[in-house]
Amino acid sequence: MKLKSNTIHCPHCGHHQHIDIDGSNGDQEYFEDCRVCCNPIHLRLHVDELHKKIEVHVDADDEQYY
Repeated sequence: MKLKSNTIHCPHCGHHQHIDIDGSNGDQEYFEDCRVCCNPIHLRLHVDELHKKIEVHVDADDEQYY
């Protein structure tokens, strides 16, 4: 799969930002800082090879576990 560009919203401040998505390494999970509020954005990529799609899940990763 090729490198794709996508627009996401920061889960903290709502600012739109462009990210580059590389699906060639399969499923991935990483953090990227918001360019405006500097809070970490949790990105999870799932490569669906059957349908040739990349699913992007964006969250704040601020859930508390008890």
